Amino acid sequence: MKQSKKDVMLNEKDALQDLLDCEKLLMNYYAAALVEGSCRPFRREILKNYTSSADTQFAVFEQMLSRGYYEVQPAAKMLIDQKTETFSKTLKEVSAN
Repeated sequence: MKQSKKDVMLNEKDALQDLLDCEKLLMNYYAAALVEGSCRPFRREILKNYTSSADTQFAVFEQMLSRGYYEVQPAAKMLIDQKTETFSKTLKEVSAN
């Protein structure tokens, strides 16, 4: 027997993951539209939508984190220091040119 969409229910974790994935994808589309936008009113509207989507994405992330559905691994201090040094060098090189 084939299941229809109305017969399939997502559990809370899967529903939140789906929403998180959709918001991330939507942000990518808004970012592309912002880069390609050729008039200020359009760009302002896209930027508002992007910011709203970013807020929603972060709220969903926080809900997933609080429910134990999303694990965040803390970065080691050594790794953070390495990346900071790398980006500092790059910034100096770019600024020098």
